[in-house]
Amino acid sequence: MQESRRERKKRETRQRIVMVAIKLFEEQGYEQTTMAQIAAAADVDPKTFSNYFRSKDEVLWVGTERDFDVLFRAIAERRPEEGPGEVLARMVQEYAAHRRPKVPPKEPEELSATARLVLNTPALQAKGLYLLLDLQRRIAGKLQKAFPGRLDPITAAAMTGALLGAIQQASWASVQLGRSQDELWEAARHAVDIAMQGLRSVRPHDEDA
Repeated sequence: MQESRRERKKRETRQRIVMVAIKLFEEQGYEQTTMAQIAAAADVDPKTFSNYFRSKDEVLWVGTERDFDVLFRAIAERRPEEGPGEVLARMVQEYAAHRRPKVPPKEPEELSATARLVLNTPALQAKGLYLLLDLQRRIAGKLQKAFPGRLDPITAAAMTGALLGAIQQASWASVQLGRSQDELWEAARHAVDIAMQGLRSVRPHDEDA
């Protein structure tokens, strides 16, 4: 469906706020930057900023909950022939197909700046870790639910952690090496391939077997 003019303007405003916020965080520090400063630099009213973001840390994880829904839906739509590993692999593929066209192009320097910001700011480190752990917990729960009585919670958690951990570490390494945005996506895809070598061997079992 074609994007309406109003939707396009909202998306452009949101992206402008994000870019300005990251620039200010990098220049003067995350803790020293206020929501009012971000709004002023982005040329929007403070109330407009609040309509898009409830706090300044949200600009770094914009739209994550909507994107997470893509992951959960992929698991819920498990195909009869799929094992848990295949479900997770398809989940990542569908997420990439959904997310990649929406990500504005970034130069390696910008990717690196955002990475440094998160890695060097305790509040953002904590937020990122919380989001990752919460996402892993939710995916593991959805995965176990997709295989009722056939996948135990420990295995579901281990499989989820192995896949997301591989993607996260490969992505960070790509950014820290100064690779391009396309190379970042390729690093994530390669991480999935590596993780899947082990995950495909996990087969669900019948509870009474």
